[in-house]
Amino acid sequence: MELKKAHNIYFIGIGGIGMSALARYFVANGKQVAGYDRTQTDITDALEDLGVSIHFEDNVDLIPVEYLNPETTLVVYTPAIPNEHTELTYFRNNNYDVLKRSAVLGEITKNTFCLAVAGTHGKTTTTSILGHLLKCCEVPVTAFLGGVSENYNSNLILHGTEVTVVEADEFDRSFLTLFPDFICITSMDADHLDIYGEVEALEDSFRAFTKQLKPNGKLFARQGLSIEGMTYGIEDHSDYSVQNIKIKSGTYVFDVKTPKHTLKDVEFSLPGRHNLSNALIALAMAVEYGCPHQQLVKALASYKGVKRRFTYQIKTKELVFIDDYAHHPEEIKAVHQAVREMYPEKQVLAIFQPHLFSRTQDFADEFAEALSLFDNIILLPIYPARELPIEGVTSDWLLEKIDNQNKKLIEKKDIVNDLQTRELQVVITIGAGDIGEEVQRIKEALQIAS
Repeated sequence: MELKKAHNIYFIGIGGIGMSALARYFVANGKQVAGYDRTQTDITDALEDLGVSIHFEDNVDLIPVEYLNPETTLVVYTPAIPNEHTELTYFRNNNYDVLKRSAVLGEITKNTFCLAVAGTHGKTTTTSILGHLLKCCEVPVTAFLGGVSENYNSNLILHGTEVTVVEADEFDRSFLTLFPDFICITSMDADHLDIYGEVEALEDSFRAFTKQLKPNGKLFARQGLSIEGMTYGIEDHSDYSVQNIKIKSGTYVFDVKTPKHTLKDVEFSLPGRHNLSNALIALAMAVEYGCPHQQLVKALASYKGVKRRFTYQIKTKELVFIDDYAHHPEEIKAVHQAVREMYPEKQVLAIFQPHLFSRTQDFADEFAEALSLFDNIILLPIYPARELPIEGVTSDWLLEKIDNQNKKLIEKKDIVNDLQTRELQVVITIGAGDIGEEVQRIKEALQIAS
């Protein structure tokens, strides 16, 4: 079914961050939208405020009647949904067009100038920076984000339809449905080994994705990756490079060397060298697209970040509370680098919720090494997401591997009580599970205590 012929769009897993951006897009384009999700969240509440009908029980009887016509309804699902899902099975068995989210994204973007951001880390921040830069330069862009932009309080930037910005997701090889004009690869660290088995297979999928580039397209890759293209890096000899880095009042000030020019005194407020790298590649793609340099510099200075990406909840002289989505050892190390750079003299407590049994099993030693860097560690039980438990893979097992005496394992419900017994300077919550739902409660308790 062509998207323009679909009157009704039904989402299975509508509360996912990528799925909800698509739902918003279709609402904005005049489609009737409804869906299922397992859990009511702020995201589903926001969609319901837009008029989207959502239910939270896997039950065909709860599907609105107007979505029961296969000739007018397109069904979109996320690969996180199990194959035995009742509603998914119903649609598949009754002649509906049923597409993965990535395939729909491919259809939306195929007749646009598409800029795709790929990599095991940095996709969401880079995509949101790039979308912001292009919008500020009055490019007619739609950007689909994997997080909620602080600038727009949304995971969708709508400013025209000629250009699209998307996250190219390596999970389940989803990015192979895209045919972009620009591709950047931020990283290819081992992840999703439950899908790929070996890191070599993961890297091969990234190389396969680069073959999706349209004729005369441009490929960008972080310096050091085994990908041929324009390079970018920090204080090196890449095609695009950040130079002369300074920190002034918690903001990075630096120069950007491009193949033709040097941009002086560029400002960017997100902490961490990993975020500098994300800002650099977004800037490089916007420059290569043709955006005016000085307009880009002004836009980058106005970028506020993505919720749950080193998001300050409390920032006073006495107490700092940060929340971050990091769920891979390399991401945790990047968070640690950022917090140490900004608060070198302060004690840092990290509260970490592991995400997925398989990822915890695959990277247990690396998680332990990264977490050991913090002054104090609180570990929570593993968030299962789409998985069943794996025998022997528990947070107790991971805790034993952490080489730091200031560590403990507690239940999520006990976080606030535990924090109230401590002298706190910097607190950071880390993880991709439902730890984000505890942030407001933690914030309120810390504010009362201080």
